Amino acid sequence: MTVPMLDVRRQNAPLDGQLREAAARVLASGVYILGPEVERFEAAAAEAAGARFAVGVSSGTDAILIALMALGIGPGDEVICPSFTFFATAGCVARVGAKPVFADSRRECFNVDPDCLKALITPRTKAIIPVHLFGQPADMDPILEIARRHGLRVIEDAAQAFGAEYRGRPVGAIGDCGTVSFYPSKNLGGFGDAGLVLTNDAVLAAELRLLRNHGAERQYFHRAVGGNFRLDALQAALLAVKLPHLRAYTALRQSHAAEYSRHLQDVPGVVTPLTRPGRTHIANQYTIRVPARRDALRAFLQSRGIATAIYYPLPLHRQECFRDGDAPVLPVAEALADESLSLPVFPELSAEEREAVAAAILDFLR
Repeated sequence: MTVPMLDVRRQNAPLDGQLREAAARVLASGVYILGPEVERFEAAAAEAAGARFAVGVSSGTDAILIALMALGIGPGDEVICPSFTFFATAGCVARVGAKPVFADSRRECFNVDPDCLKALITPRTKAIIPVHLFGQPADMDPILEIARRHGLRVIEDAAQAFGAEYRGRPVGAIGDCGTVSFYPSKNLGGFGDAGLVLTNDAVLAAELRLLRNHGAERQYFHRAVGGNFRLDALQAALLAVKLPHLRAYTALRQSHAAEYSRHLQDVPGVVTPLTRPGRTHIANQYTIRVPARRDALRAFLQSRGIATAIYYPLPLHRQECFRDGDAPVLPVAEALADESLSLPVFPELSAEEREAVAAAILDFLR
């Protein structure tokens, strides 16, 4: 049996009529950038995320970038972020001229280890970016306490966690702001690149809206140097069709994850992901750890027609573009890069496909 890592067509096909109607409405409107469609989606997304404000932007990466800009972070500043995460988290820090300072992760949940943060703070530190990796919230309370004590801003990278909760609070608006991606593989997947910044701060929301449109308060009059980070009306309209289904999509992912864990938990040779107490894991990825045999298992699954993915094969502190003298010692991040393997967990995965994945892993480990 062939099992894909992701098949967005299965999710979008049942909504074909509504999606086409939304696209036709935008085409007929003649308003293709920002406008009423974006405003309606922002309001609905803010409500879904439990935030006062949502600012639609061009991608999840640009959401991080504009958040840093709006908070005034730039040359000479330092921003602490995990090394074991997607490139955009640290890449955006570098793009504003600041220095990413890499922290290690917790082995059992893949998220940044708050115990590592204090030793990394210097007089130049301006912010912390915790990443809610694979759909599980980072441990926000100790992170917020550290930030409060040292006067730091907190930007939640919630690219993979739209809809997750930490101790009853939706992620994205727990810190100063949170960034979301609607890349097609996310729990709320769009039709190209699109993103969102969430915040409860009215002043910050206004600054974000200014900066996403070249810093212009009105056309051709620029108060600040911003960028072209605007959300297309078409993306907003299509995402608005899918937003009411987000909980159902997530519930299916969680069901697949639970079944994988039922089959693989306590099986020698594989470590299943752990959901920490007080957190809602929305299973954007189901990532196991396979000490010593990860690549062999991946090749075996490929021979069975089963797709997998490695997130992430090289931690950020070892990337060529971030080499600056001696690399920090981050043993957990390096171990996770060597051991992690993500399995298909998209909502429309069939029970037969899911069982085939689990059975193949058990065959390999026998």
